[in-house]
Amino acid sequence: MARQCGRQRKRPIADINVVPYIDVMLVMLVIFMITAPLLNQGVDVDLPQADAEPMEDAQQDPLVLTVDAEGHYFLNVGGDPEQEIDADTLLLRASAVLRQRPKVTVLVRGDAEVDYGLVVAAMSLLQQAGAAKVGLVTEPFGEGG
Repeated sequence: MARQCGRQRKRPIADINVVPYIDVMLVMLVIFMITAPLLNQGVDVDLPQADAEPMEDAQQDPLVLTVDAEGHYFLNVGGDPEQEIDADTLLLRASAVLRQRPKVTVLVRGDAEVDYGLVVAAMSLLQQAGAAKVGLVTEPFGEGG
């Protein structure tokens, strides 16, 4: 057998260097960890807990009325969703949305500490605005404060 003189043939290395990919992944993880808590917008309410099945995702964003612990109303459409609105403004904005999107899901987020009558009054206002069905937002057991 003849030997090749001087040069040895090197095999190509078929490994992929994954260190840069790990660095990018860790940077993205930090970015998501910082921005995720900021994505939850709206008024902070302590939702009551209930043993109920979650609703299926709707095609459109729902119309959400929030009633905080003091009984103030906040609507997630029109203007600032964190600005308190009165019953007349609620009625006008909700009826405008329901005329444009008659099949939109309508939900009420009532704080667990708010008087039950105020949540019922909010639901009544939404029905006056034209909502055929109004749902209540709760937290599953074991997830809330």
